[in-house]
Formats: sequence, structure tokens, C-alpha cells
Amino acid sequence: MNIYKENQQVKTIRRSVFFLFAFVFLMSSCDVSKRITYFQDIQDHQTASGKTGQPTPEIRLRPEDKISIIVNTKVPELTALFNLPYTSRVLGAQTEQVSSNQGTSGYIIKADGTIDFPVLGMVQAAGKTRDELGGYIKSELINRNLVNDPVVTVEFINLQFAVMGEVRSPGTYRITRDHITLLDALSMAGDLNIDGKRDNVLVLRPDASGNMTAYNVDMRSFDAVQKSPAYYIHQNDYIYVEPNTKRANQSTVNANTVQSVSFWISVASFLASMATTISLLMLRWGN
Repeated sequence: MNIYKENQQVKTIRRSVFFLFAFVFLMSSCDVSKRITYFQDIQDHQTASGKTGQPTPEIRLRPEDKISIIVNTKVPELTALFNLPYTSRVLGAQTEQVSSNQGTSGYIIKADGTIDFPVLGMVQAAGKTRDELGGYIKSELINRNLVNDPVVTVEFINLQFAVMGEVRSPGTYRITRDHITLLDALSMAGDLNIDGKRDNVLVLRPDASGNMTAYNVDMRSFDAVQKSPAYYIHQNDYIYVEPNTKRANQSTVNANTVQSVSFWISVASFLASMATTISLLMLRWGN
């Protein structure tokens, strides 16, 4: 009779430990969901206001930036005057015309912010956007009676940003257009790993003098993301995704953390064993 009673009490204690473990596990699962879900504050049919922490999203050119500038007109002879010279290369039996302002060539903005543009001479490029620089060159060509109907196209060549840390594809990515957002940048890097901290994505932004400004962005908040000064990516930005506690602690010997399944299995086994031992001792002392 005593043995039956002991077995029933042991089962009851084990059942209580199991439900306690299940409750703790469910609570931790809810907490994990809050840590990894993007835009938790977004509302149904909510519209972005378009107001960010910086006055303009356009990329402004800096010294050492490399750009391509192409002037097109109705007169081919005039076009040739304002574009970098073309060279020919032989591909088998064919000869291909290759512009030297394509590929790795182009205009490198000097330390004083200028470029040496054909016919016009020294042109201030640093501090301007692509559209502003193209518009300035166009107006100068017209005002100097050089061309009546120019079409000026400015493109980026060597502009880039880097994504590091807990993303699927860390590396350096080219900037080929204006208005690349932090969401675009993280998507290009394959999104954050499950172990990347969403609440503290770091963006390091050097200015033209090399001084760094740090921005911390909470990707869980829709409002915080769109209003951050780092929402629009600039050239030479560094984006760093910090590892969460679980990932950081994996550098330990056994890599068991409070967020790992093996940790909770070990805890449950330990609690069940302790509960069984204590219940048996209590029953024996009671007898």
C-alpha cells in the first residue's frame, strides 16, 4: 500500500514539474517572438509618412568617388568632344567600341571636390547629387553656346556599402542608384540570421573627412526604422548586425545557453530527478 502511495505521489510531482517546464518554455517562446519579429508596432493599412531623420535621401558625391558622365547630342561630332575618348578592342573577328568612362574608368573626384571635364575644365562635383551635377554641366554647355540640346547622364561607378555580422551573406555591395534604404541593404545581404539582434542594428557612417557617426536602429519598430537618419544608405556605410546572447555564448565549451533546447532538456531532467528523490526521502522520513 505504501509503495502504491509513493508511486502516485512521484507521478504527481513529475506531472507538476512537466507542466511547470511547459509553462516556462511557452513563456520563453513568446519572448523570443518579440525579439525577432520586424515592425511589431505597425498597424493595419498604416502608411509611411515619408519623413526620415535626414532632409534628403539623395547621395551627395564626395572626394574619391568615381562617376561616369556621358553627354549625348544630336550631333555625333559634338558628343565626342564632351565624352572620354573611345578605344577599340578586337574580339575574334569583331571589333568592339568601348568607352573608357565605362567599367573601371571614369572621373575620380579630387580632394578639392572637382573633376576635370572636357572643354568645361574644372567642375565642382563634391557636395552635389547626380541630378545636380548633370544639370550643372547641361546648363554650362548651353550657356557657353557649346551645345543646344545636351542630355547629360551621371552614374555611380565605385560607390558601395558593407554589411557585417549576423546576416546570411555579409560582404560589400555596390550602390547603383539613389534611395537605397536600410531594408534594401539588409535584403541584399540575405536578411538577418535568426541569431541577429533586431533591436540594435548599427550603422556607421563616415563623412567626407572620415569622421564616423553611429546610428542604432530598432528593426522591430516601423516608426523607428522610417524615422532613422540611417534609413537611406550612403556611400561607405558600414552596417553591423550584433549577435544575440545565444549566438555570443556559443563560443563557450558546451554552447548551452538559456535559449538552447539542450539547456531546457537538461533542466527538466534535473528537476524531475530532484523531485523524485525529494519525494521519496520525504515519504521515508514520514514513515
